[in-house]
Amino acid sequence: MPKLGVTLAGVLPMLSQIVRPLVQTQIRLLSRSQATRSTLAETIACWLGYLGVHAQVTQLGTHGDRIQVSLSVGKPEACDNADWQSILGNLQTDLPSALPQQNDTAFEKMSLSQERHFARLIAYLLQLGNDETINWDLLQPQLAALNLEESLLQGIQSALKVPQSLDSLLKKFDPDLAAIALPVAVKIALLDRQITPQENDTLTALLALMGAP
Repeated sequence: MPKLGVTLAGVLPMLSQIVRPLVQTQIRLLSRSQATRSTLAETIACWLGYLGVHAQVTQLGTHGDRIQVSLSVGKPEACDNADWQSILGNLQTDLPSALPQQNDTAFEKMSLSQERHFARLIAYLLQLGNDETINWDLLQPQLAALNLEESLLQGIQSALKVPQSLDSLLKKFDPDLAAIALPVAVKIALLDRQITPQENDTLTALLALMGAP
């Protein structure tokens, strides 16, 4: 049985309400970052990730009042593989050499306690989106595609074995952890191209923890 919730047609306005304040908050955090260049590169890739586009910033600079960015873009999640290969074949220009792949340093900076809370939150969202027993063998590749650390994947797998409570989870979250968790939570909620009211409540609660307007 498909889960009840908001269909893809209704996801876009709801997602816009979630993503816009998230981007505003990320901009404020970016303005205070001591590692502006690497943080901005990660943030831009994160923004495109909301649309299912896998991108890596290969060059970043400024020109007047604008930021100039060069991107390496992988096949979007909704793109048919044959169509993508056709696009690649039709491109005649040479691509510049890519920079080394950037690591998601936000996960690396989490403490063990934060990692546990993060894993429990993701497990909670996955439980919301599945009425039946979760097949880890099918789910694990989808989570791995989000560049989650192996320790996080193991924590999520363990947390899925017990029911999770949103209220108790959020008591353990601070603004920094909420900022790390929200982009991943959006992707988790959209795995089935639907957002249930419960998932929307979770995303909204994370935004509130971040102090977003």
